[in-house]
Amino acid sequence: MALSKPTFFTHLRTLTRPNRHPPPPIFVSLRLFSFATPEEAAAERRRRKRRLRIEPPLNSLRHSQPQTPRPPPSNPNTNPNAPKLPESPTALTGNRLNLHNRILTLIRENDLDEAALLTRHSIYSNCRPTIFTCNSVMAALLRQSRYSDLLSLHRFITQAGVAANVVTHNLLINAYCDCRKTDTALEHYKQLINDAPFNPSPTTYRILIKGLVDNNKVERALELKEEMLSKGFAPDPIVYNYLMLGCVKNSNADGVFDLYNELKEKLGGFVSNGVVYGALMQGYFLREMEKEAMEIYADAVGENSKIKMGAVAFNHLLDALSKNGKFDEALRLFDRMMAEHEPPHHLTVNLGSFNVMVEGFCAQGRFNDAIQVFRKMGEKRCSPDTPSYNNLIEQLCKEDMLAESEQLYGDMGDSGASPDEYTYGLLMDACFKVGRADDAAGYFKKMVDSGLRPNLAVYNRLVDGLVKVGKIDEAKSFFDMMVMKLKMDDDTYKFMMKALFENGKSDDVLKIASNLVREDGGDFSEELKQFVKEELRKVGREEEEVDRIIEDWEKEKAEALAKEAAAAEAAKASAKAAVASLLPSKLFGSKENGTESNSTDEKVKDGEEEGVEQGSEGVGSKENETISVTSPDEVVKDGKEKW
Repeated sequence: MALSKPTFFTHLRTLTRPNRHPPPPIFVSLRLFSFATPEEAAAERRRRKRRLRIEPPLNSLRHSQPQTPRPPPSNPNTNPNAPKLPESPTALTGNRLNLHNRILTLIRENDLDEAALLTRHSIYSNCRPTIFTCNSVMAALLRQSRYSDLLSLHRFITQAGVAANVVTHNLLINAYCDCRKTDTALEHYKQLINDAPFNPSPTTYRILIKGLVDNNKVERALELKEEMLSKGFAPDPIVYNYLMLGCVKNSNADGVFDLYNELKEKLGGFVSNGVVYGALMQGYFLREMEKEAMEIYADAVGENSKIKMGAVAFNHLLDALSKNGKFDEALRLFDRMMAEHEPPHHLTVNLGSFNVMVEGFCAQGRFNDAIQVFRKMGEKRCSPDTPSYNNLIEQLCKEDMLAESEQLYGDMGDSGASPDEYTYGLLMDACFKVGRADDAAGYFKKMVDSGLRPNLAVYNRLVDGLVKVGKIDEAKSFFDMMVMKLKMDDDTYKFMMKALFENGKSDDVLKIASNLVREDGGDFSEELKQFVKEELRKVGREEEEVDRIIEDWEKEKAEALAKEAAAAEAAKASAKAAVASLLPSKLFGSKENGTESNSTDEKVKDGEEEGVEQGSEGVGSKENETISVTSPDEVVKDGKEKW
């Protein structure tokens, strides 16, 4: 491309100008977004990465602000044996909340078996139930007196690592108290005090003190009350009410008034909770101070009364009136309670109210009225439980009202209550009382088929009733069914054997004796042995038959032991032969008469052995090599050369 003339001369002047450096700039410019060389760029990237690893990215832009040092991380509890803290209610969300609601639905439908099974299956699933879900199932089992299932579920969740809270401990203590195992309940309370990461609640002391009072351990309950106060808990009127009722049970009126005065002093001179006034009335009735008792009653339920009365407080007043000749006043109070009951704002009636009135009507001999009051529970949204049914059935059976009792038994399934061992025992005794032995045996069989475990006393009543009506074969069949399920004593065996001897069934007695000897010789005591010999002599049979049974069993046992010993020796020999087959035979010495030497200390000397060809280099030999066999698994070589 051609250049114009002026441009050409300008270009020539530039080329002929001497090469001079430009003057240095006044200031040095910073190159923030570029680098002179790739090495500088790489160095800058490494520097930035190091800074990001040391401090958060936002702090890299805050060079002017002073950086506060981070607090040191708290040391976690590294003790694996430390008790786990229970979950908080916030854990009950999402799928765990859905599982909780599903299990509550099963509980409301009275399907406790399915609820417990679903809880067990969910423990090791992706949706683990919370302790609140487990407590709901255990509380439902407790309400139906299914203590074995409750303890089994508690043991399962404990082994699965579900941390228990104070409600879990309260349910377990309540179950022990209901089973009359107060010593076990107190041991669990001590474990709660010593090991749990939380303190017991007032409900814990209420359950324990009520259980002790119900089991006639008022002195220990008073000690526990003092322990409760020493731990900083406020005086609880409910606890004092239980203690006052215990004093009433022991006819200790002075104890009732001492406890009331102590509570009154601790609360500032006035007790506003009406739960204690029923026990106070009974204290006055014990002293035959009827006027003072009715004054307390008027102060509690008067129009301008400052005492707060609830359903439980009213129940104690009803109980005090009905048990001390004031049943008409109790009826008027019950009608008032029914009229004022407006759930959920004002609750004046509960299940206990109907139970008190049923007992009152039965005490007055008005059993039909008791049944009518019992059936009115549904009007106030109260559902009778198993103890409520048992209470009324027991009163009816005492009056030979078996038809009404069986009708109530049939209604238990519709109301959600399940018959227990006590229910079947009441019906069985009532059937024997009116001469219905077959129906009594049927109730016992229903009890066993439903999974309940009758105790020895119920079984003895059944066999006694069958024997009295001459049904020996039926009694023997029940004996055969229950002998493996119950720990029977000598008296039970004697009764059954006596009945069999009287009906000419001596061979059956000898079979029972043989089973006793073969299954557990300790059950066939010397006293029982002498009883069988004496009865055999009475019926003209030889006493030595019992001794022959014992001798035959000892011979069989000796033969069995000999067979076991022979089998053990054979197994040992087989094992040695198998080991010997895996090792070279020369390690065990020379064979004589086809038998190997089994001595572990024997030394075998082989002398000179034949040479072994070793390639093209000739023949090698091993001389004077000695091998010591110390065991089939260890071989020590002492030769001069190694293989």
